[in-house]
Amino acid sequence: MKRSRSVKLVLLGGLLAGCGPTDGNRKPISTSLVYTNNDYVPGAGYYHAPFRKWYSQPYNYYDPALKQYFFDGHWSPSPHESITNISSPTADAVASAQPVAVRRGGFGSTSRSHSVWS
Repeated sequence: MKRSRSVKLVLLGGLLAGCGPTDGNRKPISTSLVYTNNDYVPGAGYYHAPFRKWYSQPYNYYDPALKQYFFDGHWSPSPHESITNISSPTADAVASAQPVAVRRGGFGSTSRSHSVWS
C-alpha cells in the first residue's frame, strides 16, 4: 500500500503545532508602536486608542442584554466619541499586556512537573 506524502506532512505539522511557545504569532507590544481601536493582541485583549490600554472587550462594544457600550474598562448607555483612533500605549499598559510565561518540567509526570511563573 502506497503512503501519501501529504498525510505525513499533516501529521508532522500537527505534532509541531503542539511544541514551542504558544504566542509565536503574537504581535509585538511596545510604547514605540502604534495601534488602532480594537487592534487585538492575544493575551492582552482589544486596544482602546483614546485610553492607550488593552481591555477584554472591543472599544465601544455594545451588549444588547445590558443595552450598554464598553470602553475604558466600564459600561455606558452611550458610546464613547473621540477623534483618536490610533495611538501608542502607555508604559504601564505595555507592562500589564505582556504574557505570563509558564515553563513545564516535561511530559506525563505529575510528581516531577514544576510550574514557574515569571
